[in-house]
Amino acid sequence: MLELLKKYRLFFIVMALLSAIILSLFYNALTPVKKLPIYTPSMVNAEMVDSTIQHIANKKIHRIADFEFTNQNGEKITNKDYDNTIYIADFFFTTCQTICPIMTDNMAWVQNQIQNMDDVKILSHSVTPEIDTPEVLKAYATKKGVDDKKWNMVTGKKEDIYYIARKSYLAVKTGNPSELYDMVHTENFVLVDKKKRVRGFYDGTKMEDMYRLIEDIKTLKEK
Repeated sequence: MLELLKKYRLFFIVMALLSAIILSLFYNALTPVKKLPIYTPSMVNAEMVDSTIQHIANKKIHRIADFEFTNQNGEKITNKDYDNTIYIADFFFTTCQTICPIMTDNMAWVQNQIQNMDDVKILSHSVTPEIDTPEVLKAYATKKGVDDKKWNMVTGKKEDIYYIARKSYLAVKTGNPSELYDMVHTENFVLVDKKKRVRGFYDGTKMEDMYRLIEDIKTLKEK
């Protein structure tokens, strides 16, 4: 028996390696690949979407529109700053005493998780730009531990923020109908891929959603 094993040792080794490779291939073939949806306006709660685009279902059409805002350092931030970048967008205001502090603390946690991911950033929009000047945003950002290289908190014209919130990110409700461009932000964090497509929504007040967000970012990075 020992002589037989010695004689065919190379054969047995090769067969063992081939078996391992075949089993690995079968396992990978049977393991479903995680795919994130590509959101269109028609897939989202109509309350969050501008009425002019609620009908759009074509995944090739909906993208985040070009934008230009001012960040906490008084710098101009445009869509070009997020080219070839996966990013998380949200909407908040610095004087909010309800869900915003929780959302911002959770986003700070996300910032720590993506610290070594060079192609992942954060973009937070104020829904009260008349209050949240760059100076106010800077004080708030410093208090919350914002890393300027990873996270922009931006302000700008209210109508611009309103339109990008409801026509691009599909994430903000309208407020008082009698007040033009009035917004009621939600707890949504929005995941955007490198092609400027919306790939996920997450409850910014729940840590379990933050873990899911990080896993979905990793999924996008593998593409």
